[in-house]
Amino acid sequence: MAGVRARLPGHRLGWTIPAAAAAALIVLPVAVVVADGLTPTAEVWRRLWATNLAEMVTTTLVLLVAVAFGTLLLGGGLAWLVTAYRFPGRSLFGWLLILPLAMPAYILGFVFLSLLDYPGPIQTTLRSVFGPHVWFPDVRSVAGAAAVLTLTLYPYVYLLARSALTEQAAATFEAARVLGAGRLRAARRVVLPMARPSLAAGLTLVMMETLTDFATVQYFNVQTVSVGVYQVWKGMFQREAATELAGLVLVFAVAVIVAERGLRGRARYHQRGGRGRGLPAAALTGIRGWAAAGVCVAVLAAAFLIPLAQLLSWSGARGIRGIAGVFDTRLLTYFANSALVAALAAAGCVGVGLLVANAARLGGGRFTGAVAQLSTVGYAVPGVVVAIGVLTTFSALDEVLEGIGVSGGTGLLVTSSLVGILYAYVVRFAALGYTSVDASLQKITPAMTMSALTLGAPPRRVLYRVHVPLARAGVGVAFVLVLIDAIKELPIVLLLRPFGFTTLSIWVYELASESRWSDAGLPALAIVAAALVPVLVLFRPATAGRVPVDAEKAGVVR
Repeated sequence: MAGVRARLPGHRLGWTIPAAAAAALIVLPVAVVVADGLTPTAEVWRRLWATNLAEMVTTTLVLLVAVAFGTLLLGGGLAWLVTAYRFPGRSLFGWLLILPLAMPAYILGFVFLSLLDYPGPIQTTLRSVFGPHVWFPDVRSVAGAAAVLTLTLYPYVYLLARSALTEQAAATFEAARVLGAGRLRAARRVVLPMARPSLAAGLTLVMMETLTDFATVQYFNVQTVSVGVYQVWKGMFQREAATELAGLVLVFAVAVIVAERGLRGRARYHQRGGRGRGLPAAALTGIRGWAAAGVCVAVLAAAFLIPLAQLLSWSGARGIRGIAGVFDTRLLTYFANSALVAALAAAGCVGVGLLVANAARLGGGRFTGAVAQLSTVGYAVPGVVVAIGVLTTFSALDEVLEGIGVSGGTGLLVTSSLVGILYAYVVRFAALGYTSVDASLQKITPAMTMSALTLGAPPRRVLYRVHVPLARAGVGVAFVLVLIDAIKELPIVLLLRPFGFTTLSIWVYELASESRWSDAGLPALAIVAAALVPVLVLFRPATAGRVPVDAEKAGVVR
């Protein structure tokens, strides 16, 4: 063992330096946006304020609050329903209610518009029955966008809240009942405080996803700060203004994180008895039981089943036209583009995850731990901020290359290749690679690693002969998660794509923006089908009332 200890300093240096370099590259785009935000340009902000900056900020705040309240009510309420009560289909609904995770908001948004907008079947039917002046709420509004985002994002709160409820020991709850508190009062005074950290974490995820969305809100004519970043860059080609506006989005993100810490509070809640048998479930019989099941069916239908049926209907019609000889071959091309970029990004994120996790295991120390934490920063940053940061970084690099005589002009790295998209994807999703791989490496005893080193195996051989085979489950989970997230990702690829390069998500966004609902059905269905894979594989154990450990640590339940 003395020889192993003698070699460890070199091992630490050999692994820590590459891991630190990878973490620095991940942090760089975010740091660029932060630096620009710390040195604001007065003229830029005067122009932004003279347009509609105040309206965008106000709308963003209203949307964040509305979606947070909606997901807390829906996700927390459903978690309490399926945990604290027994009713028909309870175990089945326990995991079916997570299926909306596979339905991106920008897909659910245009499906809802096709059904609920003025020319849609619902309003058309109402006018035919009650006359042309029948009242119907304005669909293209903040309320409409908030409803769609709530339906797609509530599973984050639901999963974390349900996990917290099922892990609570029953003794505390039952003690409150013995002291005379009813079920709801005991839940409010005992269960809710202990579940508050999980609820706060779920709301943070929801608000971050709401903040980074701009396709869905654009469908509903809602102007948020993220929409402003896209419009300033794509519409006005003002990189400086887009970068500083992206800094404002980052300010919102930091405010959300600070608010999450505030929601957790300074109080600490502990329980004795470990996981135990969870909260005692009360039986709902008769009309109350079927009403509970009806609530679950209604939410599931609105968030997943009805949109899926509509996509299948549109896709079936397109398939019939394809048999007639007018099948749009662009579907295969765009699917190949999506798969290529997603696979390369997944491989890159897994590689970074292996590098950083292995460095933390072999090197150890506070510095390596800080490096590992820095490699996960991108996942807490909205995609539009990452895209603008990469754009600014690569534009500066282009200027340096031009200065030393490398031809190609500005945009050599960004607009003429896929390097910008891949780099942004790695920045955004490296946390999935690291946390999933690290969760699997934690199951390998340090004695096994030390034994391999004692027998003379160099660190690289320990990595691919010991760590990778034993952590292959985590590696596989990380690859699948990044692959699916990259296929669904829209802001990054829309801002950084090379000229003429289109993916499924971009195609769906463009078709939906032109109200070509039926044409967008088949590519949207392909995205949903791909997104269902990790949901069904990773969360099937939810029938047992818990979130899988690998999925939780991998960042699905971030």
